[in-house]
Amino acid sequence: MPAAPPSTVPSHISPPSLRGRIGGDARSGYFAAPRRYRLHLSPSCPHCLRIAITHSLLGLDETLPVVQLPPVPDGPDGGHSALRPLYEASSHRHPGPATAPVLSDDWTGRVVSTHTPDILRDLARNFGGHGPGRPVLRPHGSAEEIEAVTRLCEDRVNRAAQNAGRADTDAPARRTALGSLLRALGSLEERLAGRRFLLGDDITAADVELWVTLVRLDTVHRLHLDAAAVHRIADHPQLWHYARRLAAHPAFGRPLDLDAIARRHHAHCRGLEAAGAAVQILDWAGHTPAGPAAEPSRRYTACSLS
Repeated sequence: MPAAPPSTVPSHISPPSLRGRIGGDARSGYFAAPRRYRLHLSPSCPHCLRIAITHSLLGLDETLPVVQLPPVPDGPDGGHSALRPLYEASSHRHPGPATAPVLSDDWTGRVVSTHTPDILRDLARNFGGHGPGRPVLRPHGSAEEIEAVTRLCEDRVNRAAQNAGRADTDAPARRTALGSLLRALGSLEERLAGRRFLLGDDITAADVELWVTLVRLDTVHRLHLDAAAVHRIADHPQLWHYARRLAAHPAFGRPLDLDAIARRHHAHCRGLEAAGAAVQILDWAGHTPAGPAAEPSRRYTACSLS
């Protein structure tokens, strides 16, 4: 049997991340210089949305330009064809698709990083928190709390919601996953009682993580849940009031592209819509700064993502 082409990998193996870091001075190789770097972001990707919100909160439009990619990757391998030259310059015969997000270096024409947590940390550490009105997204001593929120969002909300809506698992497993999801939402509801943001009176990276998770819960995972489950998820008034309030913040609401999320979902999902698809929790478009002018998201009766 002939060997597989060098540019392919088995479907069960994730291609390696490119994980360069931006340092604080010229000796670090990649150091923080205005307009040296670019972000390549797709509006349908939750990782890209986290980065876009952080970029906006830190006021980096002039310092670090953003290149917008299509909502649905156009490459035959599921990647973005526009990113392939950057990947090839950075990793010879790079295995796997050229995916977003990407932080690239204009000086070398290479990828610095494709790893979202590293990109978020480097933006906050090297480019943010120095101007008037810009939040300190990672205050001193907050790293452990932010990491705990990130893990909760990924494991007990995103993954649990996905498992609760899987049609290919049995009912007890779906109930267990839903129970885990509801307990996580309940803990977040309690945490937000009496405080404006997750860590206190100011926006931090923890709020970016949670808000994008809530967007995905309502615009993607909800479509595969039954109506009773969605009503139980919606029954957390503090949490959804918090989500609505942040949606009205320009840094959160303006990068949100509901149509792009729906298009990507439709292109990749192999599940079927459930009764919860008709029970929208939050009118995201109506609460964002560009809400009335935004194109309405499409509805699909046979969902084809996850």
